[in-house]
Amino acid sequence: MPVPAEYARASDKFYDYLIDARDTAGLWSTHVTYTMTQAVFQVFRRRLSTKDSIAFANVLPICLRALFVTDWDINEEKKLFENRDVMTEEVKSLRKDHNFSTDTAIQDVARALRRHVDEEAFDKLLKQLPKGAIEFWKP
Repeated sequence: MPVPAEYARASDKFYDYLIDARDTAGLWSTHVTYTMTQAVFQVFRRRLSTKDSIAFANVLPICLRALFVTDWDINEEKKLFENRDVMTEEVKSLRKDHNFSTDTAIQDVARALRRHVDEEAFDKLLKQLPKGAIEFWKP
């Protein structure tokens, strides 16, 4: 059996996402976009159980799935979904001196991410996650 295309083209697909998210957010670099995406993922992940986090990761493309689970402290205290302004400040706190996330970072990542996932599967999963998950990923 050949290597599935999802794996064979993983780096290309990841870079396609980074360019899309960069342009969506009006940023100047995919490096900055990487940090913004990682921060948005961490903020979301802190509000899910391990089981729900794995289910969410499984609807992401391979490299974004890896980014979602990178540096995961499964013992970290879970948080509740809050208003977007509060969660955006949390996004901006990751590597604070090197984080140039926009004030619309969560929305920017949501818009770009939706163009790189199976949106039907993504929305179906969000309906199974805790209250606040659907609102978090609203573009």
